[in-house]
Amino acid sequence: MSATRTLTPAMKLRRKAKVRRNILYLVLLAIALVAPFVAYPVFLMKLLCFALFACAFNLLLGYAGLLSFGHAAFLATGGYFTGIMLASYPGLTPELGILIGTLASVVLGTLFGALAIRRQGIYFAMVTLALSQMMFFFFIQAPFTGGEDGLHGVPRGELFGIISLDNNINMYYFVLAVFLIGFAIIRRAVHSPYGQVLRAIRENEPRAVSLGYNVDAYKLVAFVLSAGLAGLAGSTKTVVFQLASLTDAHWHMSGEVILMTLLGGVGTLFGPLVGAGVVVSLQTQLAQSPLGNWVSVILGAIFVICVLSFRSGIVGEIQKVVKKNFK
Repeated sequence: MSATRTLTPAMKLRRKAKVRRNILYLVLLAIALVAPFVAYPVFLMKLLCFALFACAFNLLLGYAGLLSFGHAAFLATGGYFTGIMLASYPGLTPELGILIGTLASVVLGTLFGALAIRRQGIYFAMVTLALSQMMFFFFIQAPFTGGEDGLHGVPRGELFGIISLDNNINMYYFVLAVFLIGFAIIRRAVHSPYGQVLRAIRENEPRAVSLGYNVDAYKLVAFVLSAGLAGLAGSTKTVVFQLASLTDAHWHMSGEVILMTLLGGVGTLFGPLVGAGVVVSLQTQLAQSPLGNWVSVILGAIFVICVLSFRSGIVGEIQKVVKKNFK
């Protein structure tokens, strides 16, 4: 006789939540696949690059509880190394150039993390800001980065030596694939036992230490993973726009990614994506309007209003409503 398994109410709720989540993933994927035929592909690619950057930052802030003021350094490092490699070696395919840029950000993240990870709170934030500014001035002075002019004319090349990325539609689907890979890595990390330990460290670090966890090692892995994914976003962005500039290394960029994450919802998977979409869309629309010189002021005002009105961010507030009404 085969015993029938009885589902408890909690198990039923988890199963329903999983079904809703899978449906949401499929709907979003379908929208992403048809998006380049409805909207401007270059704008969409920019949005995906910044969404990946924000998701990488959220891994550090939302799940490890570490506020970095210097994440622009990793975005720029990935972009510059990819640009230099693709411009210097014409036969190099774009996926290899992006891989090299990502690895460069991983190395830099390991060095920065080893220096900063033992600090906490505002001290950690200030150390990351100082290290990031050091990289900013390095990119200005280094002869191979183009200084204030940046790197121009970076070739997109051919993916795997076969598919031309000069076509914006081809380029879009490649960027979408890169984003999905990065997002999948983040999702797997936060839902793994490692992610549970990160949450424990964020909530109560002394208790995690008392349980025998090597807290510094866990935080360092999160820092390096976040840096690598930020570098992946920067490398992809350089290929898309065929340009690596100091804008990506400036501390303003670190501030923008914080804004994207907080606006969308810290500690949520889709929050950074929504936040990046709002910020990039506003920047694009306002830059083309008479209010172009007031972009920073308007974004700052929106940020203040959002923080005062819904502190959990856009996605965080939506999740609260869904949990309350769809149990």
